[in-house]
Amino acid sequence: MGFDSVQKDLYMDTFRCLKDNGYMFFIGRIWMSLGKFDWNGLQNIRNAYEAGFYVSVYIYPCLNFPKCAPVQDQVEKTINLLNDKGASYGMVFLDIQKFDWPSDFDWPSDKEENRKTIDAMGQKLEEMNVEWGIYTNKYNWDAIVGNWDKWKHKKLWWPYWGYHNDGIKYNFTPFGGWTDFYMQQYAGDLDGPCGVELDLDYYA
Repeated sequence: MGFDSVQKDLYMDTFRCLKDNGYMFFIGRIWMSLGKFDWNGLQNIRNAYEAGFYVSVYIYPCLNFPKCAPVQDQVEKTINLLNDKGASYGMVFLDIQKFDWPSDFDWPSDKEENRKTIDAMGQKLEEMNVEWGIYTNKYNWDAIVGNWDKWKHKKLWWPYWGYHNDGIKYNFTPFGGWTDFYMQQYAGDLDGPCGVELDLDYYA
């Protein structure tokens, strides 16, 4: 069992407490949709690793051009920061989802341009030899890029808030070329143990 959280100040003792409660892996945000590093996320990532967690990270790209840097530059800055700060991680996920409210930072309606945006991020990660995947679900993927399966070989972190047992796979509707998921976010916005607000995740 694992979790993701954007809560500030997840100290080493907090991660040790979570480990005692059965948590084994952590996914931390490292880049925010406003086009900035998540410095709290960086420290959380480092603390989680030091506490013995398996760690992955995610990038929430900034899409408000030209206020934001090109997405490939955002990716490059993120990976360079992780390397420069000695942060250990297994995978990088691209967070591909629409806002729940009107925002200048939301994905535009042009699906072809959105595909190019995801391509630019994916190609940069490929160039930097980073193992990466995509966080999205059918609703968001269809709304952002439509029926597009170029990256179907990449691992899918699937947000679907429901039971996390073998039966949940029967609720997975294929999209984007994916016929199954790698990891599921199965619950969210929870008051977890050790005073941590979190989403719950598990590997399929």
